[in-house]
Amino acid sequence: MFSFARRTSLPVHRTAPAHAQASGTYPVMAVQKDVSEFLRSTFRSIWSLELLFLLADDTTRCWSSPEMVAALRASELVVDQAVDNLHAAGLLVPEPGDRFRYAPASDEVHSLVVSARSLYAHSPDAVRRLIIRSQSDHLLKFADAFKFRKG
Repeated sequence: MFSFARRTSLPVHRTAPAHAQASGTYPVMAVQKDVSEFLRSTFRSIWSLELLFLLADDTTRCWSSPEMVAALRASELVVDQAVDNLHAAGLLVPEPGDRFRYAPASDEVHSLVVSARSLYAHSPDAVRRLIIRSQSDHLLKFADAFKFRKG
């Protein structure tokens, strides 16, 4: 699968806590935890993440479904599901003509996207495992709902 994640270091646009600002250090673990949670809760597939990065490359461009399918070399179903998920997560906005563009709900969400892209560029396997593990956890919870309980 082609990756749109850039192999460059991207800055994290978050305000560090006062103790970190005073000492000049930044709580890397806290950012990684936030990004990990963002990845687990927002993305159902790597396709969604790749689509997000594609759309985030040009925040002014409005993409149609066929354009996204061609750019990702994915099926229409995969792209439509990814668009629905990203829209529900507040990362995309619909535009006239059945098009979508990247427009995060807040600066904090945009910072998480930037951090996720950086993490994906440096550790793509770790990001894939986070997303896949998250989906298998949901399936286990669903299966557990049907277990007979003693009592």
